Amino acid sequence: MLWGAVKMLLEGAAAVTSASLVALYFMQNRLIYPSWAQGARDFVDTPDSYGLPYELVTLTTGDGVRIQAYDMRNTRSDSGSTVVVLCPNAGNIGYFISIAEIFYRQLGMSVFIYSYRGYGHSEGTPSEKGLKLDADCVMEHLSREPFHKARKLVLYGRSLGGANAIYIAAKFPSLCDAVILENTFLSIPKVIPYAFPALRYFSGMCHEIWNSEEQIKGCDSTLPFLFLSGLRDEIVPPSHMSKLYEACPSHNKQVFQFPLGYHNDTIIQEGYWSVVRSFLEQFALI
Repeated sequence: MLWGAVKMLLEGAAAVTSASLVALYFMQNRLIYPSWAQGARDFVDTPDSYGLPYELVTLTTGDGVRIQAYDMRNTRSDSGSTVVVLCPNAGNIGYFISIAEIFYRQLGMSVFIYSYRGYGHSEGTPSEKGLKLDADCVMEHLSREPFHKARKLVLYGRSLGGANAIYIAAKFPSLCDAVILENTFLSIPKVIPYAFPALRYFSGMCHEIWNSEEQIKGCDSTLPFLFLSGLRDEIVPPSHMSKLYEACPSHNKQVFQFPLGYHNDTIIQEGYWSVVRSFLEQFALI
């Protein structure tokens, strides 16, 4: 009788564990892409709040999802470059207009920033496959749009945005003139044990991969790369950036480390924007 009770308890625990793992597998996109957090789907700030001229652009991806973008064309500058700002994994594009302002006003560049599917006011649900279709759609648009087609193109990606930048650079080498990466991971399964220690034993269940470690090897060896790494990053191990730098085949690559930089504040570390400016000037992008 005791053994029967123990057996029932074990079977119940196994069932609960199995159900939890199934739920974790199918719900992981909400954890990996928290586009729903802090009301970021409800309100999206516009460049108006910074006095920046812009056009609201709606693009339709290959699978029929409509995504929104802000196109900020800098016609007052001598710079012949557009920067595509690829956002990290929180908030919406309204959170990063302050970054667009730096590129626009201080560096004299045109700026194109878009919401991934499921983020901000873009339709759909985020996934690796879907975000890559979004990137394909944006690059097709920029390659056909006369204003941007006539300019050099710089990719600027932070965290998840860096994974997008690597994907774009590898797939569209003829359209890209430089890549700037900040606090970007090798792959999502490899970052899970560091960012979510409690889930380290289940990282193999992750179906959202973003294998930047391998993808970056396929980038053009002539394409300039700038790696910006915060050495106190609490979400992405700083070693990931070092390994991406080593794997990158570019003959024109640079890496700068910021000893006091955490995942979300590396961008405000002393010298950050001076490094970005020097890189862009070196390759005649501003």
